Formats: sequence, structure tokens, C-alpha cells
Amino acid sequence: MKRKKIFELLSCAMFAALTAVLSQFSIPIGPVPINLATFSVFLAGGILGAGGGLLSQVVYILLGAAGIPVFAGFSGGIGVILGPTGGYIVGYAAAAWLVGKLEHRLGNGFLSAAASMAAGLVVCYFLGTAWFMVVTKRTLVESLMLCVVPFLIGDALKIAVAAAVSERIGAVYERLDRRAGTV
Repeated sequence: MKRKKIFELLSCAMFAALTAVLSQFSIPIGPVPINLATFSVFLAGGILGAGGGLLSQVVYILLGAAGIPVFAGFSGGIGVILGPTGGYIVGYAAAAWLVGKLEHRLGNGFLSAAASMAAGLVVCYFLGTAWFMVVTKRTLVESLMLCVVPFLIGDALKIAVAAAVSERIGAVYERLDRRAGTV
């Protein structure tokens, strides 16, 4: 059982690191950069489940809050979380949890994974856009045009790829997880 717990914690650490790495693949197009972090968030929830996905993203957020440059553009610090993009970063944890929770209920498969990831993205968009509006004092329409609309096509592509990858890697992960619990 101890070996299984170590495996689960290492998996969470790996997905926190993956989110940090994919956050750096970033295109600054305005107040919110396009990056690949949500791809990692989708995979974390889809592969690790609700608890593991949540934990991996909380670790990522705490590393960034502590000043380690894990956020887009090699930035870090509590100021980033309190800034215009902070709601999206916090939304990663909620999205990973929801993806894991929904996939557990809907079952394995590409369509259930994609639907779960789309729901997680909506939560991330909601939290991020609401926080963006508070910080920048912009209207809902302005905020959606700046922070959601430019990302829809890219996020749909990330969901499609993440759903396919999650389905394949998830099966391997489950076998490894079972093996870790039996030794």
C-alpha cells in the first residue's frame, strides 16, 4: 500500500511538472496568453482522476505562488495569481477535478473524455473570466472577447487530442497503479 501511495504522489508531481512545462509554450496575444497548460490539466484529470488531478494542479499553483517561475512566460509569485490571469490558473485545479469526476461517472471512452474536458474548460473559463472582470473592471462581453473567444478553436483541438491520449495512457496508468498496489 505504501508503494501505491508513492506511485500516486509521483504521478501528481509529474503532472504538476508537465503543467509547468506546457505553460511555457505560450503566445502572448493580449492580457491572457495562449498556452498548452490546459492540455496538461485535461490529462491530469483524465488520467489521475478527480483527487489526483486536483492535487497535481494545486501543487502547480502553490509552486507558482511561492515564486517559482512555473506560470506562462516563466513568471511566478502571488501577484500573478492576484493579477488578471489568476482566475484561469486557479481554474486549472477546478477543471482537473471536474474532468476526473465526470470521467469516473461517464466511463472511459473518447466521447466521455471529451465531454468531461469540455465541462472542465467551461469551469476554468468561468472562474478565469469572472476574476479577469473583477481585476480589470471590464464588462462581460469585453472579457469574453479578450479571454474566451480567441481560445475556443485551440481549446477544442486540445480537448480532442487530450481525450485520445487520455484514453490510451489511462489504460496503461491503471495497470501500473494496480501493480504498485500489489507489490
